[in-house]
Amino acid sequence: MTTPRSGRPDSGAVPSIPMVAEPDVDRSASLGNLVKEASTQVSTLVRAEIELAKLEVTKSVKQGAIGGGFFAAAAATALFSLFFFWFMVGEIFTTFLPRWLAFTIVFVLMVLIAAALGYLGVRRVKKVKKPEQTIASLGQTAQALKSAATHQPDEQVGVNQPR
Repeated sequence: MTTPRSGRPDSGAVPSIPMVAEPDVDRSASLGNLVKEASTQVSTLVRAEIELAKLEVTKSVKQGAIGGGFFAAAAATALFSLFFFWFMVGEIFTTFLPRWLAFTIVFVLMVLIAAALGYLGVRRVKKVKKPEQTIASLGQTAQALKSAATHQPDEQVGVNQPR
């Protein structure tokens, strides 16, 4: 067992380093001074925690942005490589068909795929509904604010009514 500079035996725990040097405790301090000092220390701690959260979030956002950039580059590369894929398909068809017919077939196939994907997209977009609960909640909030502004009792909105 080792003895650190504090004179107490080391229990094997990881030593902690305070953010600021701890002042000597004034045993004759009043309760008001103690509360003031405690609130100052809590305020410092809260500010330090907020700063730490900002640093962590900033780091995470930067990492996410870099990852998003890589995904965008991958998507662009894949998109440009589709040209070569369809050109290859056309060249394979030229083994069995005249060149003009092979590339016409590839063109028609690409148009059909684009039409099918467009149809699926339109169907999916038509299924999107308006946020009815949010609209109702906003209406209730607006009505409550209007009645509060005119100092009328809030009978119509009903605080305990289910949404």
